[in-house]
Amino acid sequence: MDAHSSISTSTIRAYEETEYRVFGNMPMTLRIGIRHALLACLHLEHNVECSAFVTAANPLGILNSDAENARYQTALSEELTHKGLRSISGVGQHPSGQWPGEPSFLILGLSLEAASQLGVQYKQNAIVWCGNDATPQLILLR
Repeated sequence: MDAHSSISTSTIRAYEETEYRVFGNMPMTLRIGIRHALLACLHLEHNVECSAFVTAANPLGILNSDAENARYQTALSEELTHKGLRSISGVGQHPSGQWPGEPSFLILGLSLEAASQLGVQYKQNAIVWCGNDATPQLILLR
């Protein structure tokens, strides 16, 4: 287990292996630690230097029903709209398929601090944040 996190090493490894798929006009699959040129283009197109991939599904890593996750995700969507944040729908899915894909949003222009606060608010173990180098980073929140 990571000395600074209450999240198990196997769960952290699963997050690192997960494919973070972004839908929209520039579909792409983000992977932790791998720069993505199309993400860099998306940042340029929207005149932002960063983005975050965030879900509200399965708080604290506890599997919830589709209906519960839909409610959590709707609340997140409404908050993003209320705050005037631009986002693109997506899904986080481990290649093994042993855990259901989690509906998510790539939120454009969201700072690391704001993204972390949003993840904590929605009781997430982690978020994915991408800086101006367009390299997704796993950010542990617990």
